[in-house]
Amino acid sequence: MVIKKSASSSAKSAKKSSAVKKTTGQKAVAKTFSGSRAEDKTLVIVESPSKAKTLSKILGPEYVIKSSVGHIRDLPRSRMAIDIENDFAPEYILVKGKATIKNELTALSQKAKSVLLAPDPDREGEAIAWHLAELLALPMSDKCRVRFYEITEKAVRDAVAKPEFINQNKVDAQQARRILDRLVGYTLSPLLWNKIRYGLSAGRVQSVALTLICGREREIENFIPEEYWNVTVKAEASGARFYEMKVDKLDGKSLWKNSLPLLIKDASLAESILEEIRANDIVVSEFRLRESQRKPQPPFKTSSMQQEAARRLSLSPRRAMRVAQELYEGIDIAGHGHAGLITYMRTDSLRIAAEAIESCRALVASNYGKNYLPKQPNVYAAAGRSQDAHEAIRPTDVMLTPELVKNSLTPEQFKLYDLVWRRFVASQMSNAVVANSTLIAGAGRVGLRQLGESMIFDGWSGVWPLDLKGERLEPAKEGEKLAFMSANKEQRFTRPPARYSEATLIKTLEEEGVGRPSTYASIVETLYNRDYVEQNDDKRLAPTSLGITVDDFLKAHFDREDVSSIVDTGFTAQMEKELDEIEEDKRKWLDVVKEFWKDFSQTVDSAKDAKKVPLPEPEPIGENCPECGSPLVKKRGRFGEFIACVGYPGCKYTRAILSVIGVKCPECGEAKGGEIVKRRSKKGKNFFGCSRYPDCDYVSWNQPTGEKCSDCGVSLVKKGQAVLCPGCGYKRQEEAAYE
Repeated sequence: MVIKKSASSSAKSAKKSSAVKKTTGQKAVAKTFSGSRAEDKTLVIVESPSKAKTLSKILGPEYVIKSSVGHIRDLPRSRMAIDIENDFAPEYILVKGKATIKNELTALSQKAKSVLLAPDPDREGEAIAWHLAELLALPMSDKCRVRFYEITEKAVRDAVAKPEFINQNKVDAQQARRILDRLVGYTLSPLLWNKIRYGLSAGRVQSVALTLICGREREIENFIPEEYWNVTVKAEASGARFYEMKVDKLDGKSLWKNSLPLLIKDASLAESILEEIRANDIVVSEFRLRESQRKPQPPFKTSSMQQEAARRLSLSPRRAMRVAQELYEGIDIAGHGHAGLITYMRTDSLRIAAEAIESCRALVASNYGKNYLPKQPNVYAAAGRSQDAHEAIRPTDVMLTPELVKNSLTPEQFKLYDLVWRRFVASQMSNAVVANSTLIAGAGRVGLRQLGESMIFDGWSGVWPLDLKGERLEPAKEGEKLAFMSANKEQRFTRPPARYSEATLIKTLEEEGVGRPSTYASIVETLYNRDYVEQNDDKRLAPTSLGITVDDFLKAHFDREDVSSIVDTGFTAQMEKELDEIEEDKRKWLDVVKEFWKDFSQTVDSAKDAKKVPLPEPEPIGENCPECGSPLVKKRGRFGEFIACVGYPGCKYTRAILSVIGVKCPECGEAKGGEIVKRRSKKGKNFFGCSRYPDCDYVSWNQPTGEKCSDCGVSLVKKGQAVLCPGCGYKRQEEAAYE
């Protein structure tokens, strides 16, 4: 039952209303309630206009659905606005531009029968609900909070029928995070201005992410390649059975270390191994074959969805979350009306509702067959401190297959929904069964081995890809001789660890316990915006010289055991646990903030005595600016290096650094020598154009290969793993749907 606002708050609001002129909000009320009795309607406030549209269609004319358009109150940007001397009291103000919305919501709440607050069901949403309740004078003793974990008719009506109290523990946890981030950011930033350069900033979680990226870069710089040799042997047996074995032992001792033949250190040893093989028969000593069960992967949580969207769809975490929000809030589906397609997308839980599991099992049985349906539902549990009030990310109605809704979705919406749907369906299917085979053979003193894999029963991999590392290996008999065909030695060098991608950085932060599902997408974006990190052509994250300088300073002064180490993953993860404990009512937010500030403020004070850090000077290119005559230098930005004038900001001349790919321009290359160069658009997307631009305006989003189509003569381009012709559609290699 919905409890009305208290009589005292209503009287207070009415008195205030009668003392002022008719406002914009009152005009909106008159329009909203025209032709009906205002006191018969319930006002529902959400944070998103798109969600408001969906709820309006579900709840009908008895409800007025309005949006706060995100946070309506927040801390001001111009100052810290935390009263440290008075128990860290935050100073909240109306968000700039929200006066009209506030007036409208106030006027509507005064006229409505009752008010329900329905922002997203997480800490941030709880805080929005709390701020709205404060602004609208709604008593905290009222059950005015509704939470939608999926936006379907049943879920919405069930939630509206049973409103709850605002969860003050969640509000306190969000407020503690906000205050901690404000204390760190507004204390460290001036320190960085003074010691490095004006305008820099630092953050509590972002500083840890920067340290991880810079730490990986130092590993790469300090890496010393180690030489090793791969030695392989091709052999044949009767019945057209072919084998390609790797050398793995010499005189009974393994030559492998860390999954590589690192003990074959030079060409002379590799050659002596080959001589031993050529001089002796190759004899099979063992052939093993065993079956293994491959369990399906769990349904998505926030981090795993972001990682797979990046890996398979090339969507950044922020973009993936934006598209997921659209799918959650609701879309017009032809023949099905307006509804949310997926459950709430900010979650670290792997729990699935019983009715959703039953619906999925019914789909698997009917669409794939009983062999693909396990006897009991598959159950998953998230490691660590999962907020299990949420479910995992899944389709709200699994019967709405991707093909059924494809024509109602944008390409990005379809791709992400397809990803979520497949992952969920696969999670409730039978295990895949794989045959693992091992061939062990010898040639004199040399031991040889080959591994094979083949599918016996595809199970869940019929819906979600299972990448087998080997191929089918034909059985061989013990004592059988194999006919030598050829042998090969190949020099290799160990490689340094790979730089983080956005997806692998999120995975690492999650494994270390840093950040929450609601913050993952913004972490890398913040590093980009501060010019601390750039993304290279392989979509890997590399620190800029500025990022390295900032990280070096922070590590020097904030990464010691006797201080608050804000760049240490363990320290920051402990802070995340304490925020969780606030939500669980195990800690008080003020105690957590006070403990942090006591040590952190002392650390900042000690860092104020540090010497000023010089920034690396930009590299001159030996040319002068064509606009003002000042020297031109190389600079770095979010999307890599570019040429700029040292007179900035007085002179804003810039140009891209052209990257020649070794292909002649298809339009003028033969006649005038134009070459294809890689460029970046203003939005950071790679494209290819002629080096003679603007004299030649050839441009392509896909990389030209330098080849001509044999069918129509048009220049071929490379797109993903495929080479295709823009003229006739010829494609030489099909691109896989999933990696």
